[in-house]
Amino acid sequence: MRKTLYAMCVALAALCSTNAVADPGCQDAQVIGPKMITDICWSCIFPIRVAGVTISDDGRVPDESVDSPLCMCEDNQGVPRPGVTTSMWEPARLVEFQRVPGCSSVLNGTRFPFDRMNQGHHGEAVYDGGDGSFMHYHYYTYPVMQMLDMFVKQSCNPDGYVDLDIMYLSELDPTWNNDELAFFTNPEAAAVANPVATLACTADAVAATAGRPIKQMFWCAGTWGNLYPLSGNQNGGKGVLRDSSLLSTRVLAALHRRGLAYGTMGEEAMCRGNIVPTLPKTQYKFTMLHPVPETESDHVIGESTLTWGLSRTIPAIGQDPIYMIWRWNDCCNH
Repeated sequence: MRKTLYAMCVALAALCSTNAVADPGCQDAQVIGPKMITDICWSCIFPIRVAGVTISDDGRVPDESVDSPLCMCEDNQGVPRPGVTTSMWEPARLVEFQRVPGCSSVLNGTRFPFDRMNQGHHGEAVYDGGDGSFMHYHYYTYPVMQMLDMFVKQSCNPDGYVDLDIMYLSELDPTWNNDELAFFTNPEAAAVANPVATLACTADAVAATAGRPIKQMFWCAGTWGNLYPLSGNQNGGKGVLRDSSLLSTRVLAALHRRGLAYGTMGEEAMCRGNIVPTLPKTQYKFTMLHPVPETESDHVIGESTLTWGLSRTIPAIGQDPIYMIWRWNDCCNH
């Protein structure tokens, strides 16, 4: 009898050890594969402008976009070279949100060697102060147009990335799980930490749902909530999509502040990407890549999830979303 019990204990321990290593909570989103073609909203590239002429009127053109037909940039020797202005929406980045520290669904379910001290969790969507959520993020370069060698010259690649690569891991960032540290890296949050500034975000919510977020309201993320603090903690769980969408905006704002994300829109960005310390909200838009991809439409920062997010998550097995980040790229093509 003792031998039987001992054998059962050994088998159970081995089974538990196997499950811990396999970690079924880390999924493979199959991004590296056919989804690079099938799960991208190719019509979201439009409108395209060449020499000031709009090829297609579908989609949104930022107000700050360059509409002059000709341009000029200096080459590596400082010699001015004339060119033709080209502008378009470019799929450029991926950001994934994970509850399991170190899990990368983008990289086929790979686990980085991080412990579970800061395990993530979703809110219960009860909309009260006792609810909350926390998710880790991984930020990737994903220049699909360059990877597929599709009509984008290297001179129109503002940061030089040409392949899928990891740019940032929140597990290594102490400000992501600590609101106080996040405040000291972004002290302007104190200027908008009041009821009047929060109430003003209602106007941005209406404008964003209409596809035109208000760029001057840098502290607002439309219907998704307040941009500050730039951490992964949120009070009052609002559901997976709203929570992760707000976090994606915080990610971009934090990376712009640190000089890891460039401005690619306007006259200043015609020849090369430039440092923009505050988030240029109208430069970006998103499509969901996983678990249920957006292949026919996109959404801007702060746009209500009622217009794009219905049935985009799968209970229990599809609640760690991946978003494709699109940016408007004004370029002097020479």
